[in-house]
Amino acid sequence: MDSRQGWMKTWGVAVSAAALVVVSGCCSLDKPAAAPVAKAAPAAKAAPVFAPSTGCPVVGRDGANIVTRQAIPTGAEASSVMLLEKSAPAEVAVGQEFAYTIKATNLTPCELDEVVITDTIPQGIAYKSSTPNGVQAGNVMTWDLGSIPGRGSKTITLKAAATGTGEYTNCVRASYKEKLCLTIKAVEPKLTLDKVAPAEVMVCDIIPIKLTVKNPGTGPATGVVVTDTLPAGLKTADGKTEVRFDVGTLNAGESKEFTLNAMAAKTGSYVNKAVATANAGLTDDATATTVVKQPVLTIAKTATEMVYEGRPVTYSVTVTNKGDAVAANTVVTDTLPAGVQFVSATDNGAVVGNVITWNVGNLAPAASKTFGITGKAVAQGRHCNKAEAKATCAEPVAATACTEIKGVAALLLEVIDVADPIEVNGQETYVITVTNQGTAVDTNIKIVATLEDTQSYVSSSGATVGTASGKTVTFAALPALAPKAKAEWRVVVKAVKAGDIRFAVQLDSDVLDRPVNETESTHQY
Repeated sequence: MDSRQGWMKTWGVAVSAAALVVVSGCCSLDKPAAAPVAKAAPAAKAAPVFAPSTGCPVVGRDGANIVTRQAIPTGAEASSVMLLEKSAPAEVAVGQEFAYTIKATNLTPCELDEVVITDTIPQGIAYKSSTPNGVQAGNVMTWDLGSIPGRGSKTITLKAAATGTGEYTNCVRASYKEKLCLTIKAVEPKLTLDKVAPAEVMVCDIIPIKLTVKNPGTGPATGVVVTDTLPAGLKTADGKTEVRFDVGTLNAGESKEFTLNAMAAKTGSYVNKAVATANAGLTDDATATTVVKQPVLTIAKTATEMVYEGRPVTYSVTVTNKGDAVAANTVVTDTLPAGVQFVSATDNGAVVGNVITWNVGNLAPAASKTFGITGKAVAQGRHCNKAEAKATCAEPVAATACTEIKGVAALLLEVIDVADPIEVNGQETYVITVTNQGTAVDTNIKIVATLEDTQSYVSSSGATVGTASGKTVTFAALPALAPKAKAEWRVVVKAVKAGDIRFAVQLDSDVLDRPVNETESTHQY
């Protein structure tokens, strides 16, 4: 009930020297005429006996105690809110402390608030104490019991003593407040967004981005949308620059994850921001920064610029990482041209056919590695050597260096006399042989033979036509003499005087910087 109600119960206590019991109340049990009563032997305690309920307070007996009870407010427990019970000895002796109880029971399943019990102590009864403690104002005791839970009860125990003989009636009152409650739950949805992306990747790597949207509030967030707008230079695998996730409703405590893969077009630092929104103006954002790096290889190649056939050719290859990331799985190859034969390589270069390979592994930023190759020039001409370098996520690079392999002409001049010695007036034939022992063609080969005064010119023949002028025989120039080829000329002379003769021959060509001279001795007698 919303208003405070008061209810009263009474009981009577008789006090006499003969310990005569007299019970009185507004409603009571029928009792016999007063007469001396002999004490009976103690018997087993029986349940209290009450008169039928009439809506008024009901009085009963509980052994030596009288008990009065009242169902409030209707008088019937089935339709009432509180049951108030008071129990006290039917008879007490003057000056002897006795105890009585007041019990309030909540008959409903709901809580009763502000329960207050008051007990009026009659004249002739002296209050001693109570449990719990009450507040005394004159002869009125008050207990504020607070709340009594549904179907629960609270009991007050008082101690008092009679100061004189007689019958004493004291009354107890109870008041309470009923409440009608309606619980309304107030909820508040919230929105948080978390974004995770790698701090550093290579330009050829996929950038995995994970978005987690969560409702840490107490109510559902509706119309949730997550939008990730990629910065310039980043795109998804299918070329998008913005990705939208329609989440819908996100219940309290619920979270959802989304992933997307991005690729970077170039190196740099990319700041990527995503935004989550929902109805009722809910919003949150999250940012992740990814630094995109790349190894950048450069290669330099040198070679012997010119070499003669048969001589060594040397190559140098230098690979440098000018990028900002490690060049992983770096491999350098060098392909020898057909005119160069492999001899050796530094740093354990592996040779298969005419290809030398170095497995460098990791090449740190700003680091360089140089390799060397030695070959042999085996064919004339311009021969170019190509070196290549590649690494994970790096653009492959190549460099070429060329070598001019030349042949060299090496002319051998030989002069012999056929009939040495010879008699005066006899003839001697000199055979002149020029051999190209080199590896290149020699051109414009010229032979000039000189006779001494003791000899006279007879004839000449050979690779070219000879012309005699006095003691000198000059042969027309031979246009070319191939490597390993020979050319032969003959000069026939007549001995005109005895002596130790020297037949002289001079050789010249385009390759020779100065003539070659050869003599042949002949004894004439």
